[in-house]
Amino acid sequence: MTELTERQVVRVAVVQSAPLLFDKADAIAKIASWTQAASREKAKLVVFPEVFVSGYPRGLSFGTRVGSRSPEGREDWYRYWESSIQIPGADTELIGEIAKEAGVYLVVGVVERESGLSQSTLYNSIAYWGPNGTLLGKHRKLMPTGSERLLWGMGDGSTLSVIDTPFGRIGGLICWENYMPLARMAMYAKGIDILVTPTADARDTWQATLQHIAVESRCFVISSNQYVTKDSYPQNLAYYKDILNDPDILSRGGSAIVNPLGAYVAPPLFNKEGLLFGDLDMALVPQSRYDFDAVGHYSRPDVFQLRVNEASQETVTFKEKLLF
Repeated sequence: MTELTERQVVRVAVVQSAPLLFDKADAIAKIASWTQAASREKAKLVVFPEVFVSGYPRGLSFGTRVGSRSPEGREDWYRYWESSIQIPGADTELIGEIAKEAGVYLVVGVVERESGLSQSTLYNSIAYWGPNGTLLGKHRKLMPTGSERLLWGMGDGSTLSVIDTPFGRIGGLICWENYMPLARMAMYAKGIDILVTPTADARDTWQATLQHIAVESRCFVISSNQYVTKDSYPQNLAYYKDILNDPDILSRGGSAIVNPLGAYVAPPLFNKEGLLFGDLDMALVPQSRYDFDAVGHYSRPDVFQLRVNEASQETVTFKEKLLF
């Protein structure tokens, strides 16, 4: 943790919104608008939901059944692929300019397109930018949940990123990664003070998860979810019919901020888009660890140990060709 020479309070903002699905330009425009709104209220850290660029395709089947995928479903997936971004790339530079103009640390959930090899696999990722516009790091979701596994590949330990800031260390796990006890422990061991948890889970049980993780980690926990309605979906999708009988509100949100002792700094926001603000007293992090520190005096390494493989897992490596 950053050494505190005086008591620090940092204002953070959580965005609860959604882009037009598969529309990268709309997503980036909304990032600019919401980030500027947060900056005007003196926020120094702004957090966006899971795969904000370019949307979480809740309810869509992409023409998939066990044992088959339809040509029309491949067309829908191709639209998703076209709306993804590469990290780094022109789109990350554009979002970096948004962070720089607002003077904030910016955390955004994105659909990332693999930049090497076939450039075809997509990943559910978090990307981090600094207030000078620099891309500071990324994290790829380790295990997509359920049907997500056909949309996104699995990340590896090389992107368990932690970002140093003047007000503490920030790290993130995406949605149900936060139900992976060993993934949480790995992040705690990196000395995080603020855990960001972009999500697509709008159920009441997610709130219990946030409070439990805050008490377990003794971190501030920031969760950002999308508020999604059917009118954000293109009606010319091949499988738009999948959501025809769903309610108009596809995700009610539930973004929230929880302090290291499990109390809400900002209670969950439901059934509308908006900004949540929290003034985080960073002295509460070490104070809360007085009687429980999961990777310190409460860890019992003589009984329990965790090995984390942070090596990048490469499918193909090439040796340099020698010229004679």
